[in-house]
Amino acid sequence: MTGKCPARLHITSHLQGASNRYHHTKVIQPSARLALPLEEVTIAELLRGQGYRTACIGKWHLGTKGFLPSDQGFDVALAGDEAGSTNNFFYPAWLKKVTLDGKPGDYLTDRLTTLAEEFIRSNKDRPFFLYLPHFAVHTPIEGKPEKVKKYDAKARPEDPQNFGKYAAMIESVDESVGRILDTLRETGVAENTLVLFSSDNGGVTSREWKGRPVTSNLPLRVGKGHVYEGGIRVPTVVRWPGVTKPGSTCGEPVISYDYAPTFAEVAGVPRANLSPMDGRSFTAMLKGRSMAERDLFWHYPHYSPQKGRPAAAIRSGDDKLILFFEESRIELYNLKKDIGEANDLAAVQPAKAAAMRKRLEEWLRVTGAQIPAKNPNYDPAREFEVGEPMGPLTAK
Repeated sequence: MTGKCPARLHITSHLQGASNRYHHTKVIQPSARLALPLEEVTIAELLRGQGYRTACIGKWHLGTKGFLPSDQGFDVALAGDEAGSTNNFFYPAWLKKVTLDGKPGDYLTDRLTTLAEEFIRSNKDRPFFLYLPHFAVHTPIEGKPEKVKKYDAKARPEDPQNFGKYAAMIESVDESVGRILDTLRETGVAENTLVLFSSDNGGVTSREWKGRPVTSNLPLRVGKGHVYEGGIRVPTVVRWPGVTKPGSTCGEPVISYDYAPTFAEVAGVPRANLSPMDGRSFTAMLKGRSMAERDLFWHYPHYSPQKGRPAAAIRSGDDKLILFFEESRIELYNLKKDIGEANDLAAVQPAKAAAMRKRLEEWLRVTGAQIPAKNPNYDPAREFEVGEPMGPLTAK
């Protein structure tokens, strides 16, 4: 939304789930900020200033009352956290709690897509920005019965991707993308519209959902809730007619805080209107040109529900270093030769590891990243015993 890294904004986990629930872990994880501050300038606000009609249709997770999409530059805001704190995103009962005007039994992915189509049709004669963050594919894992049946019939126990419900949810999202593209064509704006498809994290490989993994990210290591590649490497697919060559690929990595400056450049937002951003526009790569190499950073100072440990990471070219905060321990991998992060090179390449760690720690300092503190009450026998939240929970 802002082009700023989560570490700088202290929005490093999911709302109430980011509080320190554990009293006896090795480190005390910091409480993350619960809302995007109103003084931050969002891409929606920047584009609205350029005459764009803006819409957020779907999941928000950047604050509740007072910090909703309608407070952050979106002219149209449907669903999001107005629905309340329930996680039953796909249950018909949930639809009654939000202003989606759906019928009981509607599948939420389809309903959000219909609303997005309506927004496109009603704004086809003016510039528009549509942000469509689906609740799928997320827990609860619930697909359409006919699709679940189809994929269950194909499932093989030896294949780690063998969960029919998850596959059914993915197909529904695929269908949503197709419907959006069809609507752009039908309204005559497809050739003048940039479309970007991406994800916020890798699939869940822990036993978070009913005691079983829901997918596999192989050959990447683990998944959501970790700073290994299975948790942070996600697809970024762009369709920009007349600019980006169809079928082309680019091996240069980008990161999600690059999206805001990219959209701003595409829409012609004057540089004077931009607040400082950690990301950079990658329009040059979309035009087939290379860009200067730079370090990329991640910061997740929390214990994740998927068994991830507090950590930060830096990627420099093909090299990636992870700093685990519990023991101040590092791991170093060459992603070109070892995409599965199985061969830790920290001990055999100490100079490279030390240099990358120094740059990572400097980035953490400059961004004001919250660092977990050693816990004097660490008790391995009670490590993940859930207690009352430690420290304040604020939305400031």
